[in-house]
Amino acid sequence: MPATNIDFLIRLQDLIDRRKKELPEGSYTTSLFKKGINKIAQKVGEEAVELVIEAKDDNSELFLNEAADLLYHMLVLLSEKGYRIEDVTGILEQRHK
Repeated sequence: MPATNIDFLIRLQDLIDRRKKELPEGSYTTSLFKKGINKIAQKVGEEAVELVIEAKDDNSELFLNEAADLLYHMLVLLSEKGYRIEDVTGILEQRHK
């Protein structure tokens, strides 16, 4: 994966963190934060199940879209819990050693 794609995840996490702080009206991310941790966690679970379902089929477009949805909602959940994607990648790096 090119570095620019990884950089995008950090920029997306930054945007999600700003949404959490500013809560702009009309933002889907804002609506998740307003609904609270239970709804955010539920969305992560739903997206994980949808990804598993799509993994059984051969439609790469649907599979990748569900993977993107899961990753996005996971970033929102991380933000709600006070963490960032860098915290997760740090653990993966430690495990890789």
